[in-house]
Amino acid sequence: MFESAELGHKIKKSQYEKEIPALRVALLEAQDELRQGAEFPVIIIVGGLDGSGRGATVNLLNEWMDPRHIETHGMGEPSDEELDRPMMWRFWRSLPPKGKIGVFFGSWYTWPILNRVNGITEDADLDQSLARARRLEKMLVDEGALLIKLWLHLSKEQQKKRLKALEKNPATRWKVTARDWKRYKAYDSFRAVHETVIRQTSTAEAPWMVIEGEDDNYRNLTVANIVLRAIRGRLQHDAAQTVKAPPPPLMPSLDCLHLLKTLNMGQSLEKAEFRKKLEKYQTKLGLLMRHPKFKYMSVIAVFEGNDAAGKGGAIRRITRAIDARSYQVIPIAAPTEEERAQPYLWRFWRHLPRKGRMCIFDRSWYGRVLVERVEGYCSPADWMRAYSEINDFEGQMERHNLLVVKYWLAISEEEQLRRFEEREKTSFKRFKITEEDWRNREKWEDYVQAVCDMVDRTSTSEAPWTLVEADNKYFARIKVLKTMCARIEQKLKELEASGIDYLDKPQKKRALSL
Repeated sequence: MFESAELGHKIKKSQYEKEIPALRVALLEAQDELRQGAEFPVIIIVGGLDGSGRGATVNLLNEWMDPRHIETHGMGEPSDEELDRPMMWRFWRSLPPKGKIGVFFGSWYTWPILNRVNGITEDADLDQSLARARRLEKMLVDEGALLIKLWLHLSKEQQKKRLKALEKNPATRWKVTARDWKRYKAYDSFRAVHETVIRQTSTAEAPWMVIEGEDDNYRNLTVANIVLRAIRGRLQHDAAQTVKAPPPPLMPSLDCLHLLKTLNMGQSLEKAEFRKKLEKYQTKLGLLMRHPKFKYMSVIAVFEGNDAAGKGGAIRRITRAIDARSYQVIPIAAPTEEERAQPYLWRFWRHLPRKGRMCIFDRSWYGRVLVERVEGYCSPADWMRAYSEINDFEGQMERHNLLVVKYWLAISEEEQLRRFEEREKTSFKRFKITEEDWRNREKWEDYVQAVCDMVDRTSTSEAPWTLVEADNKYFARIKVLKTMCARIEQKLKELEASGIDYLDKPQKKRALSL
């Protein structure tokens, strides 16, 4: 696979210096056009062997282009804050917005490779990591990103020669460490894993460009031309797409079970019994979050439901039971301009909590398959692919001991009407009702269809949905609390049974591949 990158390509200095001026001008012009109004970001991944010129390549891009509009991320050892979240969190929060370029010197491939070479993980673990990388990259491309993946390669002899040359020069001696020579001794193992990575993750939407790293001039010109062609090609393609087709009609239901229609909406709870159970489960929740093992996990609580179904009331019964320093409530509304410039899931990734805490989402990433689907804010292709993207997102959280607890609060059409009218009549509740609420009500059946599909496609063993019959608020609030306590209690039992503290060093390293 790497044979063509070991042929010893060289470019004379005179030719190199002749080509540089026009190439730099073209890069700056393409970058300026990108910045002026392109509806996509550019993500450049620079990977490869030690000594192959990765650092010099990153510096070159910043030197030849406008560094004010390039965000460079050297992804080295993760911090404790990053280790508290899923591995992908550190990359998600660093993604460039539309119109900018993000360069990743070290990426989501780095630790899966290192852990496999060092024997911390097995081939099956690497395969799973690479499958997740493919899905991530497809999602980024589907969201509009231009993804450029550069792999700089050296033969074993070339790498040894490069490391010795750097070590011999006093000005570059600092670049070579004992770690570099240790990795050189494992060259054959690295090469085998690198071949697996490139073979499995070089896809039509995000191919790897393997570049020979021995000759600096050849490497620099090749990298610059690849970046230039990719950006120019995308700009020209987007400019040609001047006419947008009208959105197709709403697709028929994917779910034939009509789950919401099977709920018993007549379930209720008397006020006196509610108070007794409320005290019981609030006390239990508070104790569970003080459990010694809770510091090795965190909770993501997702609240979705019909308008006026009582999400806010249910959330308040949870927050009253726990320390205000241990939770955060994230209300989700229409995305801001900053959020629109990023992939859809970006604004949710950045709010994931550290270990030992709870994050409550009042509305969530499910907006894409609910309101955006029904109101036509995204195409059917976008919301159809969102199911698998959401499952991947929640799967990463679960693998990192972030417990995902999801609630759909359901009320009948008649009960919603009663609550709407009550809100309009009550002065201190009037702010809760808007014209949009009435408009949404006109599409009741469309929302029922979307909710049934959502539950069918995203209620997994890792993150199941809890359907809450909410015509009676007392019953709904207790069911929410009781379910949350049961899920946390079960997770704590799993952590105790494992016998391994999640923050142990071996577990930390393994987590970087997940």
